[in-house]
Amino acid sequence: MEKIFIDGLNLKIEDVIKVTREGALVELKEEAKEKINLSRKKVEEIIKNPQAVYGINTGFGKFCNVKISENEGKILQKNLIMSHSCGVGNPLPGDIVKGIMLLRANALSRGNSGIRLSTVETIIEMINKNVVPVVPEKGSLGASGDLAPLSHVALVIMGMGEAFYNGERMTGNKAMEKAGIKPVELTEKEGLALINGTQVMTSVGVHAIYDSLKILRISDIAAALTMEALQGITDAFDERIHELRGQSGQIRTAKNLRNILSGSSNVTRQGELRVQDAYTLRCVPQIHGASKDALEYVYNVLEKEINAVTDNPIIFPETDDVISGGNFHGQPVAIAMDFLGIAVSELGNVSERRTERLVNPALSGLPAFLAENGGLNSGFMIAQYSAASLVSENKVLAHPASVDSIPSSANQEDHVSMGTIAARKAKEIAFNVNKILSIEILTACQAIDIRNASDKLSDTCRNVYERIRKEISYMDCDRVLYPDIEKVSEIIFEKSFNDEILVNISA
Repeated sequence: MEKIFIDGLNLKIEDVIKVTREGALVELKEEAKEKINLSRKKVEEIIKNPQAVYGINTGFGKFCNVKISENEGKILQKNLIMSHSCGVGNPLPGDIVKGIMLLRANALSRGNSGIRLSTVETIIEMINKNVVPVVPEKGSLGASGDLAPLSHVALVIMGMGEAFYNGERMTGNKAMEKAGIKPVELTEKEGLALINGTQVMTSVGVHAIYDSLKILRISDIAAALTMEALQGITDAFDERIHELRGQSGQIRTAKNLRNILSGSSNVTRQGELRVQDAYTLRCVPQIHGASKDALEYVYNVLEKEINAVTDNPIIFPETDDVISGGNFHGQPVAIAMDFLGIAVSELGNVSERRTERLVNPALSGLPAFLAENGGLNSGFMIAQYSAASLVSENKVLAHPASVDSIPSSANQEDHVSMGTIAARKAKEIAFNVNKILSIEILTACQAIDIRNASDKLSDTCRNVYERIRKEISYMDCDRVLYPDIEKVSEIIFEKSFNDEILVNISA
C-alpha cells in the first residue's frame, strides 16, 4: 500500500486524491513531529501565565475578552466543539471528508498550532482505518475557517457525533471502538486548532479541480468527435492564428485539436464544403483555452492552500510569539472556486450548443435528432433537452458566492467569504458538465454512424468511438437512453480511459 508522508510543506493535489480515492496510507514525517511538540510546549507555557492569549485561555469570537481559568480549559474545548457542531444537510461524500482530515493533519504538522502530537496522530489513524465522520454539507460561512463542518470532524475525534466505519453509519464512539482508536480528550488550544481553517472548502475544491482537469481534456475530445461528425473545417486550428494572440490555453487547445484530428478523412478545409464554421466549432481553442487558463490559476491557489497554516492564533515557537491574525479567512479559495465554477460551466455551455448542431437538421444536414424513421422515433431529441437543462442549472450555480457576506458573531466576524458554498457549487457544476459532455459524445457517435464515417476517423477519435461502441450500440430505434448517458459518463472518467486514450492530450 502506497504511503503519503506529510509535513505541512510538500503535499500535492495528486497526493490528496491517492489518499481519498485510492486508499493510500498517511504518515507524519519525523521532522513534523518535532515541530508539533515544540509548538505544544509553547502552549503549555502560556497556560501557566496570567496573560490572556486568544484561544488558549480566553473565549472565542465575541467572547475573546473573557478569561478562562486553567481548570476550565478542557471544558472550554469540549464546549467549543459541541456548540459549533451546527451543520445541516446531507453528509459530504467520504472522499471529501477524508480529504478534510488529511488537509487538517497536514496543516497541523507545520508546528504552528499548538496541538498535541497524539491528537494529530489520532486523525491520521482515523484516515488509515477508514473512520469517516458524518459531516453535514451546509453551515459554513468560510470566514473563521469552516467552523461548523470541521466541528463535526472534531466530534468524532472526541468519540462523539456520527461516523461511517467501512461504509456503515454509526455513532462516533462506536466507529472509533470498532477501529481500535482511542478517542481524544481535548486540552487547551486543541479545539480551536481542529476547527479554525479552510480545509472543508479546500478539500471540496481539490476534488472539483481534479475532476475538472479531466473534463478539460474530455471537452477537446468531444469537440473533435463533433468536428468529425459535422465535417468541420480544421484551418481555424492553424498554429499561426493562435500564436498571434498568445493566450497559452488557446494555443494548447488548438494543438490538441490538430493532434486529435490528425489523419481524419472526415474533416475538411475552408472552401471545400463551406468557407467557415459556426463559433462552437471554429472557436473551440478560444473558448476551451480560456477555461484552461482559469483552471491553471485555480490549481495554483489550491496547491498553496493545502500546505497553508490557517489557524488562529498562530504560534511561532522560534521567537516565542503568539499572533492573532486572519489566515482562516477563505477569500483566496472562495474567489478561486467561483472562477472554477464559471470556467467549467462554459465548457458545458459550448458542448450543449455543439449537440444542438448535431441534432438540428437545418444545421447538420443529417436526419432530425439523428433518428431513423423520425416521427415514430424521437432519437436524440430529449438528450439535447437534458443537456440544455444542465446548462441552464449551471448558469444559476455559476453566480459567485464570494461576492456575498453576512456579518456573524455579533459583528466580530463582519466579512465572510462563503468559500465552502462556492466550492460545493463548483463541484456540482463539474458533475453536470461531465453529463453534458457525455451527451455530446454519445450524440456525435450516432452522427458518425449515420454518415458511415467511422472508418475515416483519426486514430484518437477512432479509439474513443470504439471504446464507446464497445459498451453502447448504435440506436436504430428508440430505447431508454439514460443508461447510455450514464455509461459514457463512467467511461470518460475511468482511469484507464484517461491514462490510455487521453494520455497525449493536455489540459
